[in-house]
Amino acid sequence: MSALAVARSSFGSSLLRYRRSWGLWLLLLVAPVSARYWIAGEHEAYAAIVIDGKAPVLTSAVLGLSLGIIVSMLLLLGVFVYLRSNTTRRQPWQIVETTAASRIALVFGRFGADLAVLGAALLAMTLAGWILAWIVDPVDGGRPFDIALGLWLPAAPVLMMVAALRQLLDALPPTRGAFGDFAFFVLWILALVVAVVSAQSGRNFAAGMSDVFGFMRPLAGVFEVDPDVDLTIGRASVSAGRIAVDVGRELKSPDYIATRLAWAGISIVLALLAGIAYRPHRQARRWGLRGRIARALQARPVAAPTDASAAGMARWPWLGVWVAEFGLILPGRYWRLLACGAALLAWTGDDFRRAAAPAIGLLLIFALSAHAGRSEAAGMLALSRTAAIAPMVRRALFVVAGIAWAVLLAAPAILAGLGRGDTASLSIALVGGAVVAGVSVVLGAWSRSATPARLLLLVAWYSWMTGG
Repeated sequence: MSALAVARSSFGSSLLRYRRSWGLWLLLLVAPVSARYWIAGEHEAYAAIVIDGKAPVLTSAVLGLSLGIIVSMLLLLGVFVYLRSNTTRRQPWQIVETTAASRIALVFGRFGADLAVLGAALLAMTLAGWILAWIVDPVDGGRPFDIALGLWLPAAPVLMMVAALRQLLDALPPTRGAFGDFAFFVLWILALVVAVVSAQSGRNFAAGMSDVFGFMRPLAGVFEVDPDVDLTIGRASVSAGRIAVDVGRELKSPDYIATRLAWAGISIVLALLAGIAYRPHRQARRWGLRGRIARALQARPVAAPTDASAAGMARWPWLGVWVAEFGLILPGRYWRLLACGAALLAWTGDDFRRAAAPAIGLLLIFALSAHAGRSEAAGMLALSRTAAIAPMVRRALFVVAGIAWAVLLAAPAILAGLGRGDTASLSIALVGGAVVAGVSVVLGAWSRSATPARLLLLVAWYSWMTGG
């Protein structure tokens, strides 16, 4: 098998596993939501970049650079955690490593899949930036190219570097576990220190190569005016007004673009080194006594009674289907734990509209769209048609169950509001649950998949959250 065929197979299989992972949607959401939290309008009292208590005048380039900083520095650890813990973390190495396939091709295929997913996250962030520009209204009117340039130049090379480091750490047995995570954390801290030190080193190519995150060079003009300036990155209070910073000119500087391309090239070299240094896995030695203890303590089979009566829910089929749908929407301990967290937020939060409602809505979007996709799959739909309840009735009961979950999760806020004579929380829960459940079941029945409903609902959720 040629190296190209191995790389294509590795790329395709990894990308397919990414597509089936719910964690991908979390990755696509984290950066846009964070953007709304850190970036404010011209007249608001906080910003993602604060210089001696002053925020840069909000231009399209400043908005794009703020997005780039959020991705390339503030969310970088989260991106690495996602790459190390998503569905592709377990590979069929027992089969792959016994073949004569090129290890370099295998690594490059997985590296390419990581880049494709991270590129999709950057595209989602770019779209969010364009929507955000319409909300915060930059002084130059919002230029899509400047926003995209300020985001992609800092963020794309460093995301490539993270993907390459992930492959390098996964290639060596000592760094495949916790030690690899610790090593990345140390590298992240060192890179931050070097980037801060390079801020006063001028605007040459060498100074740019010291900043893997890519956000110091566009702000270098500030340090030329005052080397002891206090720069704060992240959500910080603005107490001294605004300051003009020509970020756009620095972003388009040939030296800066050359340094970002150089870091992108270094990441490709690291992926190549990962393929060269790749070492096979070793089968862990199993402890035989543990299995013997488990077998000794397992429950003995019990004969089923022959005179058992019919199951209780079978006497009321509609109620039985509703109970089943209600239980399958949030199955398992992890989903229920997230539900408890959302309900706790509704109980402790003061502003249901801005805090608890978005969390409950996001949880139900993933849960309802996933269950609708499972229920409307071709094989499952053929099986459900043999039941006593018609598929359309089951879909209606699915919507009712979704509304019930929304009301249940929002119950603390609803009860508190009713005590004050306020029905806003109840209205949001009823309407939100009906919309999410209805869109999920309609698009699930149309597409036989959870993806269209999830995408549409996430766009609507983000627009609703940022608009109000």
